[in-house]
This record gives sequence, structure tokens and C-alpha cells, in this order.
Amino acid sequence: MDSRRRRWVWLGGALLLFAVAAVMMFTGQGDELSAPAPEVKFPSRMSGTDFARAEKRRTWVMPAPDAGVAQAPAKPRDPLLAALPRGPGRTAVVFEANALRHSPLGELLMACLMRDGGKNLEQFKAMSGVDPFQDLDRVVITDEGLILSGDFSKAHYQELLGERVSSDHGPGARVYEPGDMAMALPDGGTRRGRMDNAVGTWNDRMLVVGSSPDEVKTVLDRMDGRGTEEGPPLIDENSTYGEMYGVLAVQQLAKLLGPDQQELAQRLVDVAQNVELHLDTSGDVAMVANVRGMDAEKMTDLGKSLGGALSMARMKAQSEGKTDLAQMLDFAKVRPDGTSFKLELAVPLEAIQQQLAWCREDRKTAEAPSPTP
Repeated sequence: MDSRRRRWVWLGGALLLFAVAAVMMFTGQGDELSAPAPEVKFPSRMSGTDFARAEKRRTWVMPAPDAGVAQAPAKPRDPLLAALPRGPGRTAVVFEANALRHSPLGELLMACLMRDGGKNLEQFKAMSGVDPFQDLDRVVITDEGLILSGDFSKAHYQELLGERVSSDHGPGARVYEPGDMAMALPDGGTRRGRMDNAVGTWNDRMLVVGSSPDEVKTVLDRMDGRGTEEGPPLIDENSTYGEMYGVLAVQQLAKLLGPDQQELAQRLVDVAQNVELHLDTSGDVAMVANVRGMDAEKMTDLGKSLGGALSMARMKAQSEGKTDLAQMLDFAKVRPDGTSFKLELAVPLEAIQQQLAWCREDRKTAEAPSPTP
């Protein structure tokens, strides 16, 4: 799985920015920034564009479990959502790769990743048959592995996975066991190696990467209604808004708190049940984390404690002259609501532009003509 994720490094960059933004609440880094915009648009609900996108993705009709039993016609659904884990304590975070690519944040990431003039991208396209900037639609990180959706009809499956043992697994699906792999290089050579993860393919529209064939089969079985897990998929269609969204296990959110916040992190694990995340990159990068629990009193106390920690972090940043961190913490808010609270965090686009300014300089240097001898 690690080798697969490295190939999608630009999406990893987006995840890293999200994690860094959360960590910066308690640490801080970078040069001094100018004053941020007075208001930030936080993701809160589905827009008309989100509804249209979700409707377009309802393309998969789950096979009937028993043809001899009269049932109402199955409604089309989004196959990617159907493939997600079920139950409490699970993690599934979706990156809208295409939407992220065309957002202001995506353009900044592109400038960094293309500072070599696109040579690495062209090499990857030649080896895999996939253009990640055109063919990739969504990437999902779960506690089981990785799911990618898009148009993989031109992928070089035979060249990439042909030496591995494989078998059919349901309609349009195939599972490849861990094993040797070979990739044809643009110069005519061959790169050989071994991949210790299993890979599943589904109808040229989805790739599943897991630690074992059984894990991959579990994901594929959910789409065909053969899964044994109880409950609905982890992400509901009405929650598919933003360039990143999903459900994060509270243990993962606790890890983002600083080392001096371990008591608060433990309270979060003890009291909260799940965390629903949404990230908007249409302007300033704005994140909302809806933290839910069962006990209204304990959740209210937890929200107050987190809000107090944010206020103290802001005052500390001001006293230490960390203007950039203090300005970012101006956007950090905790809004209690009964058995849940909402954590809002924003990083001004100007701040990210300044942090990534080195990318533009590197690209200018790489693109500059060589001096004439």
C-alpha cells in the first residue's frame, strides 16, 4: 500500500496540508503573514453542485440477492460509497481529486509537483497508462487500505500486474495477490519489483489496495451486497460536500493534538464517538470537524475545554511573537450543540501561498534556459 500511495504523492500533499493545519493550532511555523481576511466560508451543507455531482454518480444497481423472491427494484447508488466500511470506530476520508485539482489550493500543489517541468508525470503516465490529473476522480483512505475511482480503461493492468496470481471475484471484479510486478519504462527497459499488497479492480472504474486479498474482497463484496457488516456505509450521500470529507476515528483526531494536550486527547477518546470532517478549498482553506458523542453534559465540557485550549494557544502565540499562528487561531472556533460540537479551523490562502513560494522559485529555476557555453 505504501508504494501505491507514493505514486499518488500529490494527493498525499493535500492530506499533509490538512494535518499540518490542525497541528499548527498548537505548534506554529513559517514566516510572518499579513492579516487574514475577516471572514472565511466554512463548509456546512450540500450545494446545488454537490447534489448534481452525487446524482451523476448513482450508476450502480446492486444485484438482487435472490432472483426467486419478489422485491422492489433496487435504486441506483454510488458504488464508491457502497464500498466503504460500516460500524463505529472506523475511518474513511474521501478526496475529491478532480475538484481539488482545479481549486486554488490544487493549483498551488500543481505548481510544486510540476516544478520539474512535468517529467515525472509523463514517466508515470507512460508506465501506468493513467493520467492522475485527468483520469482520477476520487481517492479514499480507510483503515483497510486505499480505494481509487475514475477512468482506468487505459490502465496497463497486464504490464503492471500480469505476473501476479489473480482470480475473478464477482461481476467485473478481479483480485491480484501480492507478488512480483514489472513496469515497462519509456526508454524500453523494464523495472521489476515486488508489491506486498493485494490489488482489486472493478469495471475499469475502481482500484482497491489492501494488505491481503481478503481485505480487498471485503471491499468488493460490499458493493454486491455480499458483505457481513451491519449498518449503512460510513459516509452518507448527503455528507459528500467539500473537496475533502469523511469520518475519522476519534483516536486519529486525538493524535493531531500537540504533546502538551494529552489529557485533552484522552478525554476526546473517552467521550466522543465519531468525527465528521469537511474541507473546503474554493478560497481560504477551511475545515469543519463535527465531533459527536452520547452524553450532552460531557460533550459540552469537552467542547469548552477544547475552546479554552485554543484561546490559551492564541495568547501564548501572541506573547511569543508568533504572529502567523495567532492570526490563524483567530479563525479557530468551537461551537457546542447538545451531544456534539463543531470545531472550525481555517488557513488563509495567502498563508499557504507564502509557505509554498519556494515551489514557484524552484520551477522558474528548472525552466530557465541553460547558459550558452
